[in-house]
Amino acid sequence: MGDIVLMHFSTVDYVIFVLLLVASAGIGLYYAFSGGRQRTTQEFLLADRSMSCLPVSLSLLATFQSAVAILGAPSEIYTHGTQYWFLGCSYFLGLLIPAHIFIPVFYRLHLSSTYQYLELRFSKSVRICGTVTFIFQMVIYMGVVLYAPALALNAVTGFDLWGAVLAMGLVCTLYTALGGLKAVIWTDVFQTIVMFAGQLAVIIVGTHQAGGIAEVWKKAQNGSRISGLDLNPDPLERHTFWTLGVGGVFLMLALYGVNQAQVQRYLSSRTEKVAIMSCYAVFPCQQIVLTMGCLMGLVMYARYGEESPLDKGYVKSNDQMVLYFVMDVLQDLPGLPGLFVACLFSGALSTISSAFNSLATVTMEDLIKPHVAPMTEARATLLSKMLALGYGLVCLAMAYIASLMGSVLQAALSIFGMVGGPLLGLFCLGMFFPWANSTGALVGLVSGLVMAFWIGIGSFLSRMSASAPPVMNGTIIPDVGNMTTALMTTLITSKPRPSGVQALYSLSYMWYSAHNSATVVVVGLLVSFLTGKVIIKQKCYSNKLTLILLGRYTVKLIQSKYIQDNI
Repeated sequence: MGDIVLMHFSTVDYVIFVLLLVASAGIGLYYAFSGGRQRTTQEFLLADRSMSCLPVSLSLLATFQSAVAILGAPSEIYTHGTQYWFLGCSYFLGLLIPAHIFIPVFYRLHLSSTYQYLELRFSKSVRICGTVTFIFQMVIYMGVVLYAPALALNAVTGFDLWGAVLAMGLVCTLYTALGGLKAVIWTDVFQTIVMFAGQLAVIIVGTHQAGGIAEVWKKAQNGSRISGLDLNPDPLERHTFWTLGVGGVFLMLALYGVNQAQVQRYLSSRTEKVAIMSCYAVFPCQQIVLTMGCLMGLVMYARYGEESPLDKGYVKSNDQMVLYFVMDVLQDLPGLPGLFVACLFSGALSTISSAFNSLATVTMEDLIKPHVAPMTEARATLLSKMLALGYGLVCLAMAYIASLMGSVLQAALSIFGMVGGPLLGLFCLGMFFPWANSTGALVGLVSGLVMAFWIGIGSFLSRMSASAPPVMNGTIIPDVGNMTTALMTTLITSKPRPSGVQALYSLSYMWYSAHNSATVVVVGLLVSFLTGKVIIKQKCYSNKLTLILLGRYTVKLIQSKYIQDNI
């Protein structure tokens, strides 16, 4: 690890990092003391439903473009080649479906929390189960997403670990608790620009040092890092066109269709049309982010070839390798390493601020308001701010717990991906299948979560037990849009094709969301048929799509048999 000693930050780098924190806090304070001054829950939690297309779209992008993704995508490309780029094919349907199916339903019902939909469509118990599942998902996730990049930074540069964690956590808590959703969205815009600038600086300087883009491409081709179209339909293959292009659609739907952090941004838009346009605007931005991650991975390969810093022992994991590369490329250019670190922590800030705000919203709307006596607007707003503050402190506590986890850290990260699929299945059950009832929804959700944790934890443990001999290479997989929907440690082994339960454990992580959401829908429908009638409001499901999917006659038959419309 000797070479790492040389990789220190200059004063200019620290100044740039501090400026990021000051600017983020400044935006929060501005919205705390301007406009309506966050005096109502409508303004604090939903930005008065007044946001325009550009800030909403950049905030949608930033929310799940986490620091783990910024570190994960280039190391994935460096290690396995450009096959991962085909994930971009899933973005089209993954954003088109939310724009025209999920957004209209949520927006027209004038919701504050997505889980209010579950009570309108099913029952209060389904709503509470959905809310608790989401809170569990986000609380586990946000501590890890704050701690993981700080740990990588500390390992490569000696940057103070807990200083970085505390500075980020406290600044984020400050501007989220004071400035509300407006502050979160506008800091996301600023942080997105910093993310683009940081990655672009590394790509430009790295490409120049490697001898130009043609030379980078030539070295990548010679090293078999430029992947063709792999049409292998095997779901156990980690990355093929089908796992990325089709499995990725479900992963995107879990993120951009039903996740509270994203839906809250749609609901903060001025009109339904603005919400839909902001969803469209994410598409080209996502493609740019993915391409930049791929380019950085190729530039890394052009610099190191097969002799990676990981193999030489300079770093201990692939996420540290990206930071090592950045420090190596930019060490003679004061300020640019600081810009990349600002880029890295912008990813973390945008993710955890969205987590605080969405957690405060669902706790207030789903767990407190329905179960306590009506309160004044001022008291409700103060309580919402206290909840945001409370979740900020919980995040710091979770970061400390993450530091004690060791190898279990990857399992904690993958929980985000495990839980997203069943929640997607629950909303699909409500919108596309009018005869599904609340009993079916509850049993389906529990079945989906059991299946998700069985496969997720089972595959993690089976790989851990196989990791004694050095026949593999541990890899952190990038989450696509950021709240890391699916991070797993993947091992490359020379074992024969698994069968039985081991085949289930070997399922590509890109299929987790599809598999788990399908489990919820299938079990939910079976239980609904067995348990009888359901009373729903017709506007709570996507009736047009149901008619297209199942045929007008079939739906009329089912509706006449199982549904008493309560319009």
